[in-house]
Amino acid sequence: MRRLFLALCLALALPVGHAQMRIDVSGVGATQYPIAIASFATDGRTPQDVANVVRGDLARSGAFRVIDPQATMSDTASINFPDIRSRGADSVLAGSVSRLADGRYDIRFRLSDAVRQSTIGGESLVVSEADLRYGGHRVADWVYEKITGEKGIFSTRIAFVSKQGNRFKLNVADWDGENVISPLTSPEPIISPSWSPDGTRLAYVSFELKKPVVYVHTLASGQRKAVANFKGSNSAPAWSPDGRTLAVALTQDGLSQIYLINSDGSGSPRRLTSSSGIDTEPVFAPDGKSLYFTSDRGGSPQIYRISLGGGDATRVTFGSSYNVSPRISPDGKTLAFLTRREGRFLVAVRDLAGGNETLLSDAGREESPSFAPNGRWVMYATQAGGRDSLVAVSIDGRVRQRMTSNAGDIREPTWGPFAK
Repeated sequence: MRRLFLALCLALALPVGHAQMRIDVSGVGATQYPIAIASFATDGRTPQDVANVVRGDLARSGAFRVIDPQATMSDTASINFPDIRSRGADSVLAGSVSRLADGRYDIRFRLSDAVRQSTIGGESLVVSEADLRYGGHRVADWVYEKITGEKGIFSTRIAFVSKQGNRFKLNVADWDGENVISPLTSPEPIISPSWSPDGTRLAYVSFELKKPVVYVHTLASGQRKAVANFKGSNSAPAWSPDGRTLAVALTQDGLSQIYLINSDGSGSPRRLTSSSGIDTEPVFAPDGKSLYFTSDRGGSPQIYRISLGGGDATRVTFGSSYNVSPRISPDGKTLAFLTRREGRFLVAVRDLAGGNETLLSDAGREESPSFAPNGRWVMYATQAGGRDSLVAVSIDGRVRQRMTSNAGDIREPTWGPFAK
């Protein structure tokens, strides 16, 4: 089984530190909204071009055709709507960034309908200098939701693992790979990072004790705790929706089986599955009443679903002799997973109600799918041209973003929740 279902073994990854991340975007959405985004007015030099952050976010989403009106417009400026329309835009975003007496920055913006020549809305947010880029992401989220009706994911974060030489790093970054921090550096492998529902903690597996052990790491304080260090292998942590429980794969009783443990490490593990095969890679359904996992109990690795209330597991995937690494969309309607087709490992999504499946990747060496919190994107790791990189693809497969580092390979992505 490929890397023991990609969860019970080592994952190679990248170095980050001062490395530069690059995103290459291909494809466009089925619908593109033309929007003009003016440069925001300032009261002096600001350390971050907020309007440019918004432009980049919306352009990379594939849902917008971003137009630069070659002008600076404050949120209170009078807008020349005929000029905006002549440039092909249906809406226009204007704004300002001003430094407050306490050193923070006030970002104000206004979105207008250029067709109706009316104001759609606007807001103000105050951020520290260090969070100016984050403020731009929040503006992009607001615009995206106002125009598309869906929540934006631009202020979310991702986590991933990197490797340079003999050093492994657990990394956290903005959704676009910027602002990378490394909460953990280790000479031993780190795999299977998983975000807590509130985005404050990461569970992961580290081999620093010369065996796989599950840790929970609090990002703000840097404190971490081993929450699963039982006999044998401890792997594949997955959070319950309320953040109180972790599903893990343990071999303390022999073969790998699924157990539930308290996320603070207290108490004893509660066994959920009992089979004669390998059960691993658990993930909770959004309602917290069941979970999906990978098992070879039927002879080949497939994805199953089991109720936390007990009962037999039900097989979910068919159509291939190898289906692993389940991830469930936030609305619980779609399953993302890895499938082997003609010797190639591809990312697929399955409509759980209708059973229809769609392949989202084509490189053939994919791993670790993860849904964006709005369910509109799937991020995964891939290898092509001798380089390991991350790819985010829209759920319809039309838009693709490849994230690479100039310093090496990056793997094991997991997409964090919406910012609180």
